[in-house]
Amino acid sequence: QLGHGRTDLAEVAAQQASELAYFPLWSYAHPTAIKLAAKVASYAPGDLNKVFFTTGGGEAVESAWKLAKNYFKLVGKPMKHKVISRAIAYHGTTQGALSITGLPGLKQQFEPLVPSTFRVPNTNIYRAPIHADDPEAFGRWAADQIEVAILNEGPDTVAAVFLEPVQNAGGCFPPPPGYFERVREICDEYDVLLVSDEVICAFGRLGYMFGAERFGYQPDIITCAKGLTSGYAPLGAMIASDKLFAPFAEGEETFLHGYTFGGHPVATAVALRNLEIFEEEKVLENVRENEDVFRSTLEKLLDLPIVGDVRGAGYFYGIELVKNKETKETFNEEESERLLRGFLSKALYDAGLYCRADDRGDPVIQLSPPL
Repeated sequence: QLGHGRTDLAEVAAQQASELAYFPLWSYAHPTAIKLAAKVASYAPGDLNKVFFTTGGGEAVESAWKLAKNYFKLVGKPMKHKVISRAIAYHGTTQGALSITGLPGLKQQFEPLVPSTFRVPNTNIYRAPIHADDPEAFGRWAADQIEVAILNEGPDTVAAVFLEPVQNAGGCFPPPPGYFERVREICDEYDVLLVSDEVICAFGRLGYMFGAERFGYQPDIITCAKGLTSGYAPLGAMIASDKLFAPFAEGEETFLHGYTFGGHPVATAVALRNLEIFEEEKVLENVRENEDVFRSTLEKLLDLPIVGDVRGAGYFYGIELVKNKETKETFNEEESERLLRGFLSKALYDAGLYCRADDRGDPVIQLSPPL
């Protein structure tokens, strides 16, 4: 997020390591974790005031699913344990997070995974099976598929829906207008938790601290990592609402979960300084001021016969490559491999442009530059 070679972040890490190199968050806390939790909670929307530290994004997703199941058991709805996520969405590599992931190619060699996860369509309007010319109608249709999945499984068995503000895998799918508003309505109607997986979208990537803020919806849980330290130290977090913390606030109930290096002193010190720099250097404002220029510059590539679509938000864009622009015909697996790995990836790197060539869906080039 803040670019490479920031000596100010490296110095904070060194200073913290010399003062307190390690301390677990099991029975006691330490100053940088306490301060960072307060700061992160202050940015989070609504009543998301409880911060649980992990060392990365997959662990944050894992933590969110465990909390969802634990919460419903404690409030007398023990059957609510299933999760709904979107096709082609990536949520992590641990057994639970991989089960929530919607990419069959990443999962098959590790199956059977954790059961009880189900997929719904994503918001790729470029390849919409219905309402491709009406973003609002398409968004309504895509959101309504979540209700269909909940009803198919039985509302008393579904615990959570995991969605990214802008879906990463497949190449940056933004939400159509009204999409998240409808998803929130559905979750409220069936008492299902809305988890905003912001491992990629949080901390300025979309011009706001959290993508939920950008698109105006209130999640029950946010999962995040990456930009929290600008990648200078491994740290992630699950941010939960006061409602979800309530069963653990009194009596003898404990959320029996944690990671040895979750909320590590060096990582939390780096994160604190990282977020201070965001404010000092007006990083969010910079993204919002320049995103239109970024978008319009990338849209010039639509003149190329190989570029089918340019999509995204903030400083997070995908360029979808096609064989035929008129028909939107895509490349087959062999062609995609030759195009992306055999040529483009190296050519871009040699030109000094470090981005992602990805074909977990249709072939795309993804850009997420420093903010």
